[in-house]
Amino acid sequence: MTDATRPFPGRFIVLEGIDGAGTTTHAKRLSKTLGKQGRDVRLTCEPTTGPVGALIRQILQKRLFVPGTSGPRAFAWSTMALLFAADRLDHLDSVIVPALRDGAIVISDRYDISSLAYQSVTAPEEESAIAWIRELNARALRPDLTLVLDIPAERAAERRRTRGSTEELFEDPIIQRRLVEVYQRAEVLVPDDHVVHLSSDGEVDAVAGAILDAALRVVSAP
Repeated sequence: MTDATRPFPGRFIVLEGIDGAGTTTHAKRLSKTLGKQGRDVRLTCEPTTGPVGALIRQILQKRLFVPGTSGPRAFAWSTMALLFAADRLDHLDSVIVPALRDGAIVISDRYDISSLAYQSVTAPEEESAIAWIRELNARALRPDLTLVLDIPAERAAERRRTRGSTEELFEDPIIQRRLVEVYQRAEVLVPDDHVVHLSSDGEVDAVAGAILDAALRVVSAP
């Protein structure tokens, strides 16, 4: 059964947060736990593994630049917003909507709040950028639940250092501190969405348990 607010029988859950908040770890854990309960679960992420997502990943990893007149430079915030929106619409068309039609639970590591947060804090005029990014994502299907994993910027930075990966485009400490502030008001960015904040600055199993409890309230609802 579907209704006007839920056009598909499946459930769509998104995990959001700054780099190092644990969205990838907990998206995988939630997917595995729900799958063990016999539920049809599809785990996905943004940027995607599709053609636009692959391009974005190269940019984030600082392997692709714009050939400027004075030498290579980073892509503009507006170009990044357009690329993420294009990847998202392709993601919906190719992965998310077909799975929801099948009645599956779709768990996505990031969605459009990431665009609203990351591109706005790198734009010269944050508020006008947010309005424009909303327009770009106007056709993005709304999740049934968005779980925002809150964590201090310093704690997230420690985690990123521990995993030993190369610093990506938005992992500058100043940007990350600004992102913490944006994520703390995530429900303002998507005022009609069901947004739940959870602290991820704790023992992994305890955080995973809180995430599971919040998810079950949505996936078990009639």
